[in-house]
Parts: sequence; C-alpha cells; structure tokens
Amino acid sequence: MTIRVSKGSLIFAIADTDHPHNIIYEPYTAKSGVSMAANLREAFKTADILQRSTHRAQVLVDTPVVIVPIEEYDETKNDILYHQAITGYEGYAVESNILPDLNAVALFALNKDLRLVVEDHYSDVRFIALMRPVWTYMHRRSFVSSRRKLYAHFHDGKMEAFSFERNRFVFANQYPIKEWQDAVFFLLFIWKQLAMDQRADELYLAGDIREKEDLTAMLQKYLSKVSFINPKADFNRAAITDIKGIPLDMVTLYLG
Repeated sequence: MTIRVSKGSLIFAIADTDHPHNIIYEPYTAKSGVSMAANLREAFKTADILQRSTHRAQVLVDTPVVIVPIEEYDETKNDILYHQAITGYEGYAVESNILPDLNAVALFALNKDLRLVVEDHYSDVRFIALMRPVWTYMHRRSFVSSRRKLYAHFHDGKMEAFSFERNRFVFANQYPIKEWQDAVFFLLFIWKQLAMDQRADELYLAGDIREKEDLTAMLQKYLSKVSFINPKADFNRAAITDIKGIPLDMVTLYLG
C-alpha cells in the first residue's frame, strides 16, 4: 500500500496488474480542521482500497527536508540538526532516508500520531520523504546532456527547486507559491545564486503548475532553455500516467 500524506491531502494507491492503469489510485477527501492522523484513522474505516489485505506499506511524507552530506551524517544528531534548521515541527519524530546515488541523507519530520495509525495497520512500513523518488528520477535524467540544470517541481502549493553536479546536490530548497509570478522571482534568484549561464544552461519545470504557459513565457524572456517535463512522454506512455491528477512523486515512485 502507498499512502501519500501532505497538508490537507491523503492519496492511496496499490499495484494491481489487472487494473487498466496497473495501480488502483484513490484520493481521499480529508476533513479540514482535523489532524491528518485522525483523517487517516477514519479512512481506514471507509476507504475501499485500505480494506485490501497487505501487511506492507510505504508512506510518502510531505514535510520540509534537511539534506546532509553522507560523509558528515551522524544518526545520533538527527533531531538536533533538523530542529535547528526547521522550525514549526517541534514534537515530531525525525526520519531519515539515505540517498546513495547523491551521497546524501534526507531528514524529514513525521507526525508521531500519524506513524502510530499506520503502524497499527501494517507490520512492515517505510516512511519516505515525498521528494525522494523525484530527486532520484531527475538525477538519472540529468546525465542526458552535459549542461548544468535546475529543476523546479510544483506540488501542494509550493515549489521544490534543486540542482545536481555529478553525484551531489548543489542546491535544494522549498518555496511557497501563491501566484506564478512568485516562482519566476525565486527561480531567477536561484539561477543567479548558482551562477548559471542564461544562454546555455537548462531549466526544467514539472508537476502541478498553474498558468503554465504564462510562467514559461516569462521565464523564456530571461533564460534560453526552459522545458516542461511531461511524464507521459518521459515514461513512454505508461498506463499510470493516464491517471488524472496523479502527482509526479507517485509516478516516479512506481516507475522511476
């Protein structure tokens, strides 16, 4: 079972080769003003997909991430390091995902009540930073050309911007996006900060982008190479990409 948890949103999915999309995909309408743990507890009573018999689950968790170089990683300092860098998640557990291809470890916050609800229903649970499958896929994709690349993935009202050089992050950060103009400001600032070439280097946009045409047109006034990643084309028209509204993180989790 895959459970995707973000602010105000729950999505469930499970592989099923008999289904036309090869997975069963079920968004869940979460009640506002109620914790996601309580929403998930209710979903286990009412969502058909969660009645399926399985003891294994993977949970995509959408909370801010701290990237730590693997050579500097000390598991005993997870809590101190995370809570010094990120505020507003006091009282949360701190989970870690090792990113071997990027020589890094991703630290992220996990609501303790949410963890208890999941572990009450599954004996084998993996908690995964929401961006992990996207980073992994984009990193492999980054070797297609030798030019430097900046990626921007839009989801759940925010933008995740990141860049790699060889097998390492050189940049990774998250920004709230209320209007598409916010993304232009942040991306051009990052571009300048990384000293990228306006004519030769490449910007890739992905995910749920409002006013995609306006955003792309504005960015192309300043940057020569701006492209939008189309999962259907990237994944050779795989059946899962036909699911309306499926987030890129879930596509890359299953296909990446």
